[in-house]
Amino acid sequence: MELRQLRYFLAVADELHFGRAAQKLHMSQPPLSVQVGRLEREVGTPLFERSTRRVALTPAGRHLQERARRIVDEVDAVRAEMRDYVDGLAGHLTAGFVSSANYTVLPEVVQLFRARRPNVNLTLVPLTSGEQFDRLRDGTIDIGLVRDEIPRAGRSSPVLTTEVVFEERLVACLPVAHPLAGRDEVTAAEIIQVPMIAYPRSLMPGYVDRVTEVLGGAGVPRVIEEVVHQETALGFVAAGLGTSILPESVRQLVPPSIAVVPLAGSPVTRLLAAYPVKEDESAVVAAFIACLQDAAGALASPERAAPLSA
Repeated sequence: MELRQLRYFLAVADELHFGRAAQKLHMSQPPLSVQVGRLEREVGTPLFERSTRRVALTPAGRHLQERARRIVDEVDAVRAEMRDYVDGLAGHLTAGFVSSANYTVLPEVVQLFRARRPNVNLTLVPLTSGEQFDRLRDGTIDIGLVRDEIPRAGRSSPVLTTEVVFEERLVACLPVAHPLAGRDEVTAAEIIQVPMIAYPRSLMPGYVDRVTEVLGGAGVPRVIEEVVHQETALGFVAAGLGTSILPESVRQLVPPSIAVVPLAGSPVTRLLAAYPVKEDESAVVAAFIACLQDAAGALASPERAAPLSA
């Protein structure tokens, strides 16, 4: 029994006229009669009572009409769902993100994506950049928002790519009573003298390397604490233990006890979208990236960091 035969049968059952059913199916009547006859032989019983004046369903025909309708409708629904899935209009997307993305593009991205793709189930997972690359490689997240991180090449892992979504200045967070807190900017040589609350390179290699690059040849900072979350770093800064180098969006978090001072030379940190390179590129991932770009564009202003194109 073929799906095509069921469609032919339903057309005749609906019209109770082979000629009109053939017109509805855009075919001639003889092949339609042949297909219905084959279906009757396959099920082992007549489905229609035929006469020169009328066509009527047999009891077996009425039963098959009910069952065939459910089958065809279900197949049509699956086809529609698959078209939506391929087009990125349905499905599931799991996105990792660094915590600092919460204070730039992420809130707007979530609103845009859920408005544009209401039938896609979006799951957000807070992870460090290093954790996101591990999860991208094992396929447990589909896309990540990482900071200053470039994927490492691996023989057995999927190829990953990144594109810059947003950039912002790096700033020094200092206790408000610190002598440097009232400055318009601080140099690397000045900030290197202040005890540093830093981050583990194993979890944030890109960001740690970026900060190291910015500090350049000014010396090696005296790291007194290593933390994973910028909120924890700010707690130590507020307690007067030292400084921490963070993205400028941290201004949204700092209490009055912390001063935010730009670094001289306006060095920047970059937020990147990271995702696997596949021959059958995911339309859902592409839709999420489009939302990222639009959200970054909405944030662009002379007072705030501007988005970059990849």
